[in-house]
Amino acid sequence: MYNDEILDHNAHPYNKFAEFNATHEKELHNASCGDKFTIKLRVEKNVITEVGFDGIGCAISQASADMMLDLLRGKTMDEAKELKKLFLKMIKTGETASKLDEVNALADISKMPARVKCAELAWQILD
Repeated sequence: MYNDEILDHNAHPYNKFAEFNATHEKELHNASCGDKFTIKLRVEKNVITEVGFDGIGCAISQASADMMLDLLRGKTMDEAKELKKLFLKMIKTGETASKLDEVNALADISKMPARVKCAELAWQILD
C-alpha cells in the first residue's frame, strides 16, 4: 500500500506550505479519519499557475494532494477536470492512465475501500 512514491510525497511534500495569492482556495475535511487540508490554486487565463496545500492527514491523503498539485500545475481547468475523472476511475477500479503520471502510484488504493476517501480528498478542490 505504501510504495516509494507515496512515502516520498508524504515525507517531502514539494507543494506543502506554498505561499502565494490564490484565486481558488478550499478547506477540505474527511470526518471519518480527521484529515483536514486547505488546497490553494492560482488560475490565470484558465491555466493553473501556482498550487499549494497545508494541513494534516495520513500518508495517503498527503501524498495524493502533493502528487495532484504537481500534476495540475500548468494545466487548464478543463484538463484538470479531465484528470480528476481519470483519477476517480483509477482509484475505484485500479485502472491506471498514462496522463496521470506518478499519480498512478495510488492505483493500489482501489483494493482498500476504506482508504479511497483519503486519496480523493484533495481532488475535491476541482468541484
